Amino acid sequence: MSKKKNKNKQKKQKVVYVDDGSTVVDMSAATPPKKKSSFKEKAHTYFSTVKKMVLPMLVTLLAFTIVFLIMYYAMR
Repeated sequence: MSKKKNKNKQKKQKVVYVDDGSTVVDMSAATPPKKKSSFKEKAHTYFSTVKKMVLPMLVTLLAFTIVFLIMYYAMR
């Protein structure tokens, strides 16, 4: 037989919502405005992304070159 645990049932507190007439649009002033990124930050992001793309780009160009040469000499 399973044992039943006696738990003290606590009364749940009822959540009360108060409508003060404000909307999400009205609350936009509560958040601080975003800082615009500087040219240096944008340049750093751009060049770090380009650095990550150089090797895959070269591998793809090499693969296209090999396929082109195979097709070129096969059609001769």
